[in-house]
Amino acid sequence: MLGERSLARLVIGLTRPQLDLLEFEGARQRFKQDKPSLIIHCAAMSKSPACQAQPELARKINVEATRFLVELASEATFVFFSTDLIFDGRKGDYIETDAPNPLSVYAETKLAAEAIVRQHPRHLVIRTSLNGGRSPTGDRGFNEELVNAWRAGKTVSLFEDEFRSPIAASVTAQAVWELIASGTTGVYHVAGEQRLSRLQIGELIAARCAGIQPQISRSSLRTYAGPPRAPDTSLNCAKAQKLLSFPLPGLTDWLAANPNEPF
Repeated sequence: MLGERSLARLVIGLTRPQLDLLEFEGARQRFKQDKPSLIIHCAAMSKSPACQAQPELARKINVEATRFLVELASEATFVFFSTDLIFDGRKGDYIETDAPNPLSVYAETKLAAEAIVRQHPRHLVIRTSLNGGRSPTGDRGFNEELVNAWRAGKTVSLFEDEFRSPIAASVTAQAVWELIASGTTGVYHVAGEQRLSRLQIGELIAARCAGIQPQISRSSLRTYAGPPRAPDTSLNCAKAQKLLSFPLPGLTDWLAANPNEPF
């Protein structure tokens, strides 16, 4: 079996300028050219407000493109990134066998895509939470959204009673590579071990913002009047943790241990 480093050396990373997954014929030709034995599918329409506003596009990108790739890659191992938001957040500390109940278009499409992927004989579904770090465009990570708002002089309103399991994207990548290298299949939660509110997350990131003055206002789901939100989608990652060579860190500990990492 190939080790994690050997796998990584053989990977071809494709971004949207190189491969538009909605152009099925182009994707089919690229697949025939590369003949991959492993597909890691992390492309998605992932901004919930955009999905709510354009549900048909969200379904086309998140569900139909996934269906196309699963059919195309019937002989390859298929890794799919899903989300903690497939749960309604009523209890938190979710394990893989807990019943999903999505509250948004985004979550509904990811759950529908999960169902398709789980029909693949060699699937690995990774449910994760907020992933932070540095993106090529500088605006994809939840941390980048916060910092960009503060740089623009905006005050960010953050819920004190909505909880997630944030994690550095680099840690997620390391964990997923280890799971792939181990040959495991099925559904796994991979997220930070620390349950944090949106407010706590914002305060941690604000503390790393040298040269700007982050402005945060405290808010609560009790007075929120917008589309439904899941109050606590924290993930229990014990199943994955048993297979990993390192502990999945909480965001507080990771930030303290990596003061110079982009976040």
